Amino acid sequence: MIENSLKERFVEKFQHRVQFDVPMKRYTSLRVGGPADAMLWPENREELSEALRICAQHKIPVTVIGGGFNTIATDAGIDGVVLQLKKFRKLELESDSLLYAEAGVSHHRITKFCSEQGLGGLEFCAGIPGTVGGWLIMNAGIGEREIKDITHSIELMEPNGSEVRCLQRADLDFHYRHLAKLAPGTVLLAARFSVESRDTQRIQDEVHRLQTRRAATQPLDIPTCGSVFRNPPGDHAGRLIEAAGLKGEREGDAIISQIHANFVENRGKASATDLLVLIQRVQEIVAQKTGIQLEPEVRIVGREE
Repeated sequence: MIENSLKERFVEKFQHRVQFDVPMKRYTSLRVGGPADAMLWPENREELSEALRICAQHKIPVTVIGGGFNTIATDAGIDGVVLQLKKFRKLELESDSLLYAEAGVSHHRITKFCSEQGLGGLEFCAGIPGTVGGWLIMNAGIGEREIKDITHSIELMEPNGSEVRCLQRADLDFHYRHLAKLAPGTVLLAARFSVESRDTQRIQDEVHRLQTRRAATQPLDIPTCGSVFRNPPGDHAGRLIEAAGLKGEREGDAIISQIHANFVENRGKASATDLLVLIQRVQEIVAQKTGIQLEPEVRIVGREE
């Protein structure tokens, strides 16, 4: 909990850009989650730095979310301050080969920008939901292509807000669906992506192909969080779940998708608890049938039930 005197300080500093007891179901793609003690939308890097300094000084936990994809917020809510960098939206071509994008740039916007400008390299990201910050933290990708393959450098802010650093690709420790070795509480600010000039129609055709395939193979019109489990080496989580006969398995209004077994749908009023119970059940049944322990790709944030 945040003391009233500190709430007053936040309001004085950030005015309407801070709110308290905010239901996280408004800000997660699965539409679940209890209240965060506070939620803050900093206007710029100076405000972000000030917010991090205050939180560090008072030992207030900080959670950063992007577009709310790949995230389950627990029903018990989130301690401390949730930061969302939706105002960090700068997107520009710095040179013939470098695209600069701040963390809050949406996947729709960056795909549209590259398609219109004839900038090749990011086509594989078409339709991967979320923001640039989320892409980086998750090392988002499809097949053999991942965001690490086009990342030239990133800018980040230290957890206490004291410093902004730029890390080159060689300094970054990307793994499958994970960017490792960043200090807890580090905030990703922006990235530079390697791009190249390509025929605009060729880019648009590839984007259309990928988006059409995604629409045919994933439940895009129903609240989900994207892929729930990481693919185990040499196999696919969706195949294992389907082979275990778990398509359509449900807990309350949380259901394993009939379209893609590695997606969990909120078919109405599912709670975070429903989702977590269903995820654990899938893990147990797949492990019993195959000996493979599926590891969550989705990030679970918030107080334990």
